[in-house]
Amino acid sequence: MANIKDIARHAGVSVATVSRALSNPAIVRPKTIEKIEAAIAELNYERNHLAAGLRRQRSDNVIVAVPSIYNPFTSAFVQGIENVARANNMRVLLGITEGDVSTLNSYISMIAGKQADGMILLENNLPDVVRNPPTTGTIPPIVAACEYPPELDLPRVTIDNVEAGALVVSHLRELGHTRIACITGPMAQQMSKDRSAGYKLGLMRARIEFDPALVEEGEFSLQSGYDAMIRLLDSGVKFTAVACASDETALGVMSALQHRGISVPGDVSVAGFDDLRFGAFASPPLTTIHVPTAEIGETAMRLMLDRLLQQDQTAREVTLPHRLIVRESTAAPRS
Repeated sequence: MANIKDIARHAGVSVATVSRALSNPAIVRPKTIEKIEAAIAELNYERNHLAAGLRRQRSDNVIVAVPSIYNPFTSAFVQGIENVARANNMRVLLGITEGDVSTLNSYISMIAGKQADGMILLENNLPDVVRNPPTTGTIPPIVAACEYPPELDLPRVTIDNVEAGALVVSHLRELGHTRIACITGPMAQQMSKDRSAGYKLGLMRARIEFDPALVEEGEFSLQSGYDAMIRLLDSGVKFTAVACASDETALGVMSALQHRGISVPGDVSVAGFDDLRFGAFASPPLTTIHVPTAEIGETAMRLMLDRLLQQDQTAREVTLPHRLIVRESTAAPRS
């Protein structure tokens, strides 16, 4: 298989010139670009993908920045992006940030260096170029998914987390619950704020007074759900149902309840959020809000293509539908 040295030899230029042409063709003379393109085509280097990139000054790479790969939500989201990217001859570069803004900034540098064309964020942090836009020039193509800064004008795709959170409370109230606890996500994140606001909205609509003693903050994880429920039980506050900000949180909550000898849903009903695949196989199967995770990824990638292929600079917001999935983890409270 041909490599960059073969291309340089075939085109009669240096390896450094080929490298510059591939990373920043604007600084290389057009005649030299033509020689390198011809060499790439003749040697079939990466199936002529780089030659096409030279002509269009695009890499056809899109970075997907995620905080972690361990959340099942992430895999479905990335698969949705990959489906649309592959159909449009684009490649997905997965970037794991672990919440580090400097890592996000390094991805922006890749876009500036023509190694990628844009970035899709499943991440509550933002690179510096978005938080503090330059006075000259433009912000690189960025699309926000699920986590989004409402004050910034970025294309975004999400669900109505406020109404979805209220729907969970409405379901529990219809079963007869009036003491409904809530385990939130990390409140520094917009999605957690919205789902928590939905919980409060649902209480208000049901004419149930909000009690801060019934609320514990979690981190969208099994362990944080377990720990938050233990704190709630140890506080002595009374409740018959729990609305959780994620399915992983809900499974941790159910584990804590069962370890304390409290049955689900006999003693306490538990509802999750996201409709991850394992929720249907929990014991008992988990009532939850269905979030169209793969479709969110697909829509985010289409918004990115609008920016890249059609030069559409309009910041669009797409809100996808959610729905309640009722399973066996919620039931009427004991009389």
